Amino acid sequence: MKTKGASRTGTAILSVRVPTRLRSRLEALAKTTARNRSRLAVEALESYVDEQEAQLAKIDQGIRDADAGRVVPHEAVKRYLQSWGSKRKLPPPQCK
Repeated sequence: MKTKGASRTGTAILSVRVPTRLRSRLEALAKTTARNRSRLAVEALESYVDEQEAQLAKIDQGIRDADAGRVVPHEAVKRYLQSWGSKRKLPPPQCK
C-alpha cells in the first residue's frame, strides 16, 4: 500500500492491490447499498484497525497482569468450567 499527500480535509489517497474477486464484491455491495465504494473500504479498514488495536491492547494488559502475578491458576479455571451446566455451578475464580 502507498499513501499520497493529504488534502485539506484530513484525508489521504491510499492505493492498494486487492484480488479481483474482492473488488467485484465491494462494487456489488456499493451498488446494493447505494453507497460509495471508497467509503465502504474506509469503513472496513477502520473496523479492522480498531479490532486489531483493541486486541493488541488486551494482550499487552494480559502480559502486564501476568508479570505482576495477577493470574488465575489453571486448576481453578478448569474446576470452574467443569461446573458449567451442573446444579452447583461455581463462582468465577479470582486472581491471586
